[in-house]
Parts: sequence; C-alpha cells; structure tokens
Amino acid sequence: MNIILHDLSNHLTFAPLTLTRPVGNLRTGMFTNDERWQFYLPEAKISFKTEDYFTEKFPINKTEDNYWINASVVPNKKLVELVRNLELNQTLYMQGVFMAHRGEHFEPKNSISVTINDLVILENRWDLYQKNDVILATDFSAYTKGKKSAQLSETNTLIGDPSQLFIEEGATVECAILNVKSGPIYVGKNAEIMEGSVVRGALAMSENSALKLSTKVYGAVSLGPHCKVGGEVNNVIFQAYSNKGHDGFLGNSLIGEWCNLGADTNSSNLKNNYGNVKTYSYLSEDMEQTDLMFMGVAMGDHSKTSINSMLNTATVIGVCANIFTSGFPPKYVPNFSWGGQQDSPVYDLDRAIDAANQMMIRRGKKIENADLKILNYLFPKK
Repeated sequence: MNIILHDLSNHLTFAPLTLTRPVGNLRTGMFTNDERWQFYLPEAKISFKTEDYFTEKFPINKTEDNYWINASVVPNKKLVELVRNLELNQTLYMQGVFMAHRGEHFEPKNSISVTINDLVILENRWDLYQKNDVILATDFSAYTKGKKSAQLSETNTLIGDPSQLFIEEGATVECAILNVKSGPIYVGKNAEIMEGSVVRGALAMSENSALKLSTKVYGAVSLGPHCKVGGEVNNVIFQAYSNKGHDGFLGNSLIGEWCNLGADTNSSNLKNNYGNVKTYSYLSEDMEQTDLMFMGVAMGDHSKTSINSMLNTATVIGVCANIFTSGFPPKYVPNFSWGGQQDSPVYDLDRAIDAANQMMIRRGKKIENADLKILNYLFPKK
C-alpha cells in the first residue's frame, strides 16, 4: 500500500512549522501524522506531496496505485478502514472535505461521501494545540491497547485510573505527582520525569524526552523525541530536539525542531483585556483577527531566545531567528532575524547554519545537504 500525504493548499496555513516540513509531518498527540498512518498501516510506504524545495528531504514515492490522502486529517480506525477499502479511481469525501483518492495520479473523481464520528481535521495553525487533548487521548487508547505498562515506582503519587498511565521500558519516573483524571500520560522509551514534577494529563513524552526538576505540566502537552522541558507549560507541542530547560511559562504554543528557549523565557497567552487575539498569517502576510482568547507563541525550527526573554500574546517567530532584546519583540519575527526587533539585521546565513549544526552535534546529529537547501531557500533574498 503506497500512501502519499498531500499538503493540498495548506502549506502556509501551518507556517512557521511547515516552512521546514510537510503538513503530514506535523506533530500532535503522540505522533506526527505520517507516524500515525504508519502505526495503523505498518505495511504501508508513506511519502509526501509537498513544496518543491522539500523534495530532497521529503521525496515523493509514486507507483501505479497510490492512496492520496489529505495530510491535514488526523486518522482514526474508521478512516483507515474506509481508505483501505477504496477501489481504484475512487475518492472519499466527508461533508465536502477531501479525505482520500486512490489512483496513479491525483485526480479526484467517482466520489463517495461518508460521515466519520470524532474525526479531527486540522484547519488552522492553532488547531494543533487546541485539538491536542482529543488527538492525544485517541492515540493513547489505540497505541496502548493490549500492551502492558512498566511499573510505576513507589516514590511517585498517581491520581486517577492506573490504565490512563503508560510507561515504556527504559523510562524513568521518580518522586513525581501524576494526575490522569483530565487525560492520559504516556512516557516513552528512555524518557524521564525528574523529581518534584507535577503533571496533569494529557501528556505524551516521546523517546529520550525529559521533564526537568520540579516541572509543572498542565495538559495537553506533547514532547517530541529528545525535547527537554522545565518550568511551567500548558497545552504546548514541541516537535523534536527542542529545549525549554529552565523556569518560565509557556502556554498554548507550538515549538519547532532544534529550538532553545533561554532561562526565564516567558510567553503571554492571554491579552490583558481578555479579548480575542490577532496573529500573523503567512497566507495574507499580515495580522489577522481570530476568535481565540488563548494563544502563545508559534516558533519555527532553529530559533532561539536569550535569557529573560518576554514574548507577547500570539507571537509568531520564523525559522533561524535569534531573539535577544530587553523588551518585547514584535508579534511577528521573520526568518533569520538577528535580535528580533523591527529593525534587526538579517542573521548571517553561514553563522546561522554553524549555530544550527553545533546544536545538532550535541545530540549526535549533523546538518544534512537537504536541510541546507531548505535553509538557503528560506534565507531572505536582497
């Protein structure tokens, strides 16, 4: 079975996260969406139909028989069953929204319309965190069914149904308070919850992620692989390999890969007048009104904040931005900003790449040619 996750027209909808990855590679709940399809269909080969400048890192794999799938749809068992049963040249819709098409080429026709209860469709950038509790609970139920959790150490306090806690072998949890009444808690392989941490689900920790000493977590929070998080977090998704290792508040936020938030970085997620927020749209290239009251920061890959940084409600930060300022940066910080102010210079490309590579080397990785092509494409042109 050959699955192609299609961005459709949603590439900029989920920016800045999708400036460096396809829509189908975004993380919510316990997985990225391609990982989720792989979980439900282990035999499938999965690739992406996305932006041309991604093609070396995320190549498309086409055959004579492909399953073209809306990358913004979060699959559940019912959708997977319907997709698996599609006949050649059939197209699946739900309430007018494209779900999937089977065929050599992406040519939706011979449509059939279905209704799928509780199916999550991501329509806006903020849906990632707003719908994370529902997605995480569904992932947890599907993934842990028939599996046995490692035993929780007696140094911990568990509040709620023990079936809503799953600890992989190799994970470490000591002297923590874990409350699963509001959502499940998943602790992945070699992940760690350090002493003094207080966690209220839902929480998903991917392999080798960590909650630092005395971290406070209000669900729904997702930590991608190798993310290190401390302080206070509420309804945040970290893609992978990013750090918020010290005190400071972060809420209703989206953090890309290879980001670092300096000690005591704080992000507002609520306006003082309790009004609905405006945020930057990469589609309109302007600020747009939303119907949301709570919104923190959306940060692209390889961006950093210095110690004691303050971020305003609904701040959007691009790729490879380096923020060090005594006041609030503007609510939109473009790619490769050196300082984060309105009149800040452009971060030198070679220096930005060297900084990114140095961070990756610390985790046993290095920047690849495919990554360099993406960063070169995103670098501001004179």
